[in-house]
Amino acid sequence: MAKRPTKHGNFLEDFRPGQVFRHKRGKTITEGLFAVFTDFCFTTNALAKNRRYAEAYGFRGLVAPPGLVMNVVFSQSVEDVSENGRANLEYIDMRFGAPVCVGDTIEAESTVLGVKASSRERDRGVVHVQTVGRNQDGEVVLAYQRKVQVWKGDPETPVAEGEAPARAIPVALTLPSYDPRRDYRALAHLTGDDTYLEDFQASDVFEHSRGRVITTEHIALTGMLDNTSQVHCNQWMIDQDPERFLGGQLIVYGGIPFSLCLGLSSPDVADNALADVRYATGRHTAPAFAGDTVFATTEIRGVSDLPGRPDLGVLDTVLRGHKFVRKGGAAEKVEIFYLEREIAVKRRSHYA
Repeated sequence: MAKRPTKHGNFLEDFRPGQVFRHKRGKTITEGLFAVFTDFCFTTNALAKNRRYAEAYGFRGLVAPPGLVMNVVFSQSVEDVSENGRANLEYIDMRFGAPVCVGDTIEAESTVLGVKASSRERDRGVVHVQTVGRNQDGEVVLAYQRKVQVWKGDPETPVAEGEAPARAIPVALTLPSYDPRRDYRALAHLTGDDTYLEDFQASDVFEHSRGRVITTEHIALTGMLDNTSQVHCNQWMIDQDPERFLGGQLIVYGGIPFSLCLGLSSPDVADNALADVRYATGRHTAPAFAGDTVFATTEIRGVSDLPGRPDLGVLDTVLRGHKFVRKGGAAEKVEIFYLEREIAVKRRSHYA
């Protein structure tokens, strides 16, 4: 009987600028995944909790929160792009398009925009990709770029360094039209009465009061999302060379603190949101591990109109996540996440 070792994922030397990956499988948003993810991340927006409410606003059913859409698209790209990654470095220009509801199927593909070997560490480098997710009708639900630090499989193998131009991917935020014949006000009690656009002003900073501990359940949630990166689930691999891996233990998949921060901020800034519009840039500034408790703050940078929608406006915000680490007898606050976030929020004048 012959043994056949298997290999999954790409190393730095396997990437080429302009390379296109049509990611395997795709994923249908089942009621089970929707419920587990939404509840885990403390999402409070009624569009993701109350089908009657969502349908009254003209959606086809419960609307997936932005963190779920991001995680489903992102996780499909892991096997090809970052299964052999060391760290996710940056999200760039993440734009949301068609809403995603229970029963929708999302498929994704990525284009390699850049490959660069590290000038200091011969065993790694950075891959820059552009990823797009589409639903079963071919509509774009999410498009973004990201940079990830990837290991080399063989430090001696040359790397095809270079850059390729990003593709022009039209992404149109799609929302049901405002219909004055709908009795929106009859449902106003289902959301917070102090989270309409008129309630925010630039320079406000919300210190969200809730926190969420990450337990080893992060491993199961990572699997449910189809994220195959071994640094999130393979403790044996880490134990063989603990100095190579951050903290010498399983790292919590970054999409989890990302989504926890969105959820923890939800009751204070997004309870009356109809969608997230765009994330200009985001990054993980420190790793998270099982046992860490995630907290979040939101800074309001500006309030503006949403073109073509007098019933809505845009909150320009900075969302930050942090944890506390004990050093000696003191607790030190450590920022773990940063996101520049634009949110489409209802005006009280039209909905309450």
